[in-house]
Amino acid sequence: MNPESTEVTFCVRGVVSPLLANLFLHYAFDFWMLRHFPGVRFERYADDVLVHCRTEQEAREVLDAIRGRFVQCGLELHPTKTRIVYCKEDGRPGEYANMAFDFLGYTFQPRLAKNRRGKCFVGFLPAISAKAAMAIRTTMREWRLAATRNNQSLEDLAQFVNPVMRGWVNYYGRFYRSKCVQVLRHFNGALAAWARRKYKRFRRRERVSMHWLGRIARRDPKLFVLWQLGVKPEAGL
Repeated sequence: MNPESTEVTFCVRGVVSPLLANLFLHYAFDFWMLRHFPGVRFERYADDVLVHCRTEQEAREVLDAIRGRFVQCGLELHPTKTRIVYCKEDGRPGEYANMAFDFLGYTFQPRLAKNRRGKCFVGFLPAISAKAAMAIRTTMREWRLAATRNNQSLEDLAQFVNPVMRGWVNYYGRFYRSKCVQVLRHFNGALAAWARRKYKRFRRRERVSMHWLGRIARRDPKLFVLWQLGVKPEAGL
């Protein structure tokens, strides 16, 4: 493997509370890494950790040392989440069994991108993970707009959902925003279902309800965060 191309990612498995685990790992792992591997960069959020290594050999040595350290502390590394990942991008043509990992709701993997000059390149870049996208879709379904909020107006719905959707966009849209927006598109369908439940003239008329929303979005494009991003229902004729 080329230098600066390897990540070690792992998750600690234990029974202590998140707060106690964070305090414990601050001393059992953070200080230990700084003392024994001062030249190796790492990030830790609670019990999720990324360790940056320059070569596969270094990654294996560091991983073995970490595993031994955790045994001393009465902990164990997660058997499936702990792995060495090759950060493939332009200039790193090698292949490896693992070339992607999830961290803090993002999936890091080789992706096509453009630089400031408009030239395409392959970089090891983050975008919203499949798990985070599923969680967003689940939350939108749990809102049950059509079943529980059909007595409210569109303005009421906007006041309810916009703070949450704005948070999703601000976090998951920081990198590869189009991937995040693609997940949020499902909200227009939920709005159309709400309209069909609220107004008798739209019952069993999915396309008509979507066109009605599209006309409203054209008149008031800032009503919903999703519409502000340019993802609006089709207005129709």
